Amino acid sequence: MVPDLNALAVFVLVAEEKSFRAAADRLGVTRSAVSQTMRRLEESLGIALVQRTTRSVSLTEAGERLLAEIAPAVADMRSALEGLEGLKGRPRGRLRLAVSSIAERFLSGPFLAAFAESHPEVALDITVTDEAFDIVAEGFDAGVRLGEVIEQDMIAVPVAGEERQLAVCAPSYRARFGVPSHPAELARHACIGWRPTPKGAPYRWEFAENGRDFSVDVAPRFTTNDMALMIKLATAGAGITFGMEESFRPALDRGELERILEDYLPTFPGFYLYYPSRRNVAPKLRALIDHLQRRGGARSEAG
Repeated sequence: MVPDLNALAVFVLVAEEKSFRAAADRLGVTRSAVSQTMRRLEESLGIALVQRTTRSVSLTEAGERLLAEIAPAVADMRSALEGLEGLKGRPRGRLRLAVSSIAERFLSGPFLAAFAESHPEVALDITVTDEAFDIVAEGFDAGVRLGEVIEQDMIAVPVAGEERQLAVCAPSYRARFGVPSHPAELARHACIGWRPTPKGAPYRWEFAENGRDFSVDVAPRFTTNDMALMIKLATAGAGITFGMEESFRPALDRGELERILEDYLPTFPGFYLYYPSRRNVAPKLRALIDHLQRRGGARSEAG
């Protein structure tokens, strides 16, 4: 038996939300209707796709395999249908974005608030995450990441100009321990490192000298995935830390942190809004791209 295409679309929503109720809310139907649709789909396929408990919904191995195969097709169908709205010229609906936690300029309140005010029919659903995953398979409309880690088959729109990473410490740390004159000396200092995901390796600190890029694999005394905690530790004099200039700017302006090793820290292409290369860009996403361009955050598109 060929399964109902509507049932497959419901399955993708359940997988995205990991909740029958949340999927029902997105569809505007009852939780019971979603549950019945899922039961009929599993019966027609003759295999369980989800595991249900009173608190959560997770995919079985068969469910994971099915999702990987059909999620891109469902996303394309959504995009095609949303593209029809472009004929009406009205951006609307939920715009799902996966944004790096260190994309400070994009995540600034005024930028997002101005977009929401200009487009009241668009609801922004922003997941702040540093995990690397397929935004299409996970049901996102677009993502924001550093350009160097974006897949080449994506369309990428600059969020802002060039960025710069800094090594910083508190004046109290400098007074007690001094600071390195070259990145190679960081091994002798207390360092505060960043780990993008719980299972990922600590981020390597990147520098340049005489036109040559190199990285330093420091042994952090503290490692965390939370930039706010890194800044708190650094301002408390716990060590030297490394990250995006925009993240440190408030503490730098207040004199709580100071720059070090500046001669070894060049600028580089920064963050990009990226999305799949499709024939029809949904009006809600096009509106966000236009908003970036109007505010000078995007110069051109590159794919």
